Amino acid sequence: MFRYTKATFSREVVMLLVALVFVFPIYILVNMSFREANDPTSLLLPTMQPTISNFVEAWQQAGLGPALLNSAVVTVTSVVLIVMISSAAAYPLARVMSKLSSTLFWIVLVGMMIPFQVALIPLYQTMRDLNLLGSLLSLILFYTGSQVPFSIFLYTGFLRTLDRDYEEAAAIDGASTFRTFVSIVFPLLRPITGTVVILNAIEVWNDFLVPLLYLSGTPQQTVTVALYAFVGQFVSNWPVVFAGLVISIVPVLLVYFLMQKQIIKGFAGGLKG
Repeated sequence: MFRYTKATFSREVVMLLVALVFVFPIYILVNMSFREANDPTSLLLPTMQPTISNFVEAWQQAGLGPALLNSAVVTVTSVVLIVMISSAAAYPLARVMSKLSSTLFWIVLVGMMIPFQVALIPLYQTMRDLNLLGSLLSLILFYTGSQVPFSIFLYTGFLRTLDRDYEEAAAIDGASTFRTFVSIVFPLLRPITGTVVILNAIEVWNDFLVPLLYLSGTPQQTVTVALYAFVGQFVSNWPVVFAGLVISIVPVLLVYFLMQKQIIKGFAGGLKG
């Protein structure tokens, strides 16, 4: 039977303190976004006169509507392609036991270790030669290619923990490898797919450097680039800036909260594999 001891209490206190360390910046961010610029209330205390005018001004002045739409298009399309390519590539790497499969898996791992900054200029030149600069397609291609190795690694580790009984039964019934993967294997990958989706969505949504380079000089902007220009323009009006930041992080937070169970299961299975 579980006994509540002093050691348990101490661990709970430590966990609460750690949680406060992470929650405190979020509290300041939200608190600032709802207050007037001349509000004398301390930052540590909730404002006595909350207002949503900061959010209205941030939305209008920063052009967050089109920027959020662009970021959503890039993020959703990139994540869908990453999931499709990575899961399909990981399946033979996890199931085919051969030297070629092992070699290909290590090549994928090498792709994870190469910093993207090394290929930044060559890829920029390639996009320029293909006349893709200034289009969202350039970002989608970049993110898909750069995030696939890590996603394959996660999928492969998770697949190695799954039993082959269902796949063998499908083979006995005459199902093809493609049919087995689509109908049997991929639905079993739901936990790790949730992990892959949220990790890549956060990476793509929050990226600043690549959209700044690839979309520079065009009306196309992602939310991070739009906020960068907005902060420079409204640096003296921090409540409005903080309101813009809150608007930009809400979509990612919603996705994370909706998929947190799958994320935990996916990490547990992937690390075990």
